[in-house]
Amino acid sequence: MPRRWSAWLLGALVLLGACASVDDASEGAAISTLVPTSSAPAPSSTSTITAEDGCAHVIAATIERGPSGFTVAATVRSADTGWDKYADAWEVRTEGGTVLGERILAHPHETEQPFTRSLSGVEIPEDISQVVIAARDSVAGFCGAEVILQVPPS
Repeated sequence: MPRRWSAWLLGALVLLGACASVDDASEGAAISTLVPTSSAPAPSSTSTITAEDGCAHVIAATIERGPSGFTVAATVRSADTGWDKYADAWEVRTEGGTVLGERILAHPHETEQPFTRSLSGVEIPEDISQVVIAARDSVAGFCGAEVILQVPPS
């Protein structure tokens, strides 16, 4: 195989690995609670969050305690249009706003909505019982629905 094809194939495999979905129905994971933010109301039980407002919304999340910290998975719905506007990150925060972990989203997901990504090794202090998961849009910033998770006890 020519060297340039090898480099292309390696790059494609790395990109696919970075985009791998996770199973957000893991056994023992905490249940998520959707909460409103100041600019995006939480949906009623009969409504569905859309990204028409330009925000990136966290529509579900899980948290699991592991040997090296916590693994958090977030499902995000956003109005990605390509590199000019897309959900570019999500954060794990305390209710007071301290960022405990950030998952950078390396590319737009305009053809994959909603999408789920995980973040491992999140360190959460023992005195924190809940965390907030919030997504960021590359243009609108943090403005969408967030999810509150109960931190599993040790």
